[in-house]
Amino acid sequence: MKIEKTNAARLLDRAGIGYELVPYAVDEEHLAAADVARQLGEPVECVFKTLVLRGDRTGLFVCVVPGDHEVDLKAAARVSGNKKADLIPMKELLPSTGYVRGGCSPVGMKKSLPTFFHSTVADHPFIYVSAGVRGLQLKVAPQALVAFVGGALVELSRPQ
Repeated sequence: MKIEKTNAARLLDRAGIGYELVPYAVDEEHLAAADVARQLGEPVECVFKTLVLRGDRTGLFVCVVPGDHEVDLKAAARVSGNKKADLIPMKELLPSTGYVRGGCSPVGMKKSLPTFFHSTVADHPFIYVSAGVRGLQLKVAPQALVAFVGGALVELSRPQ
């Protein structure tokens, strides 16, 4: 079965970053990272979700957190230079990033946004993030991904 490359995958190709495209079955009722991890047969802590937030001072920014964590809004605000931050409304995700819920990748958004990775990303030889569409994950070395998007490793989430 041939897997269609996404824009995120093409950008990694251009940068010479190795990755693997890993498909999974999409269930509209179960888009959570834990469901994706189960399908991939991987621990949920190495499947990262990409969340887009809006800060009161800096505007949009991205948080990439383990699948079994929830973003700590106070910590996210602090590390991004804001006093307050909230997840953007779902209806703003596609126009702001070019991605839909369950298919939001930290690579290849409409415009480059400040990106913060939870520090545990460095604990893994590889992680999974969305490839930019539902049903497809990028398996990639976290150091390469963080460097490519100009991300920072910070404390910004807590276990659910």
